Amino acid sequence: MVVAEISIYPLDKGESLSNYVARCVKVIENSGLDYLCHAMGTVIEGELDQIFEVVRACFAALQEDCNRIECYLKLDYRKGASGRIEGKVQSIEAKLGHPVRR
Repeated sequence: MVVAEISIYPLDKGESLSNYVARCVKVIENSGLDYLCHAMGTVIEGELDQIFEVVRACFAALQEDCNRIECYLKLDYRKGASGRIEGKVQSIEAKLGHPVRR
């Protein structure tokens, strides 16, 4: 399984980009993959091909009316592991002895 973090947005649409980010989050929701949206991006968990398909679909959704798109993609693969979006945070919380802010 892969845990991926994606941040994708247009560069040619001014200061407020939430409408475009929401468009991509909708694509991620429709993928059926587990995800967590946060202030600076979205974390997704799935097989590598599934992750790349979601990234392609996000690009396609923005290409409709955006002339310049920037995307940051970070991948973390761990063989045989799943449920890592929550599991990684729970591991840190266990070491700290208290919950972290989410």
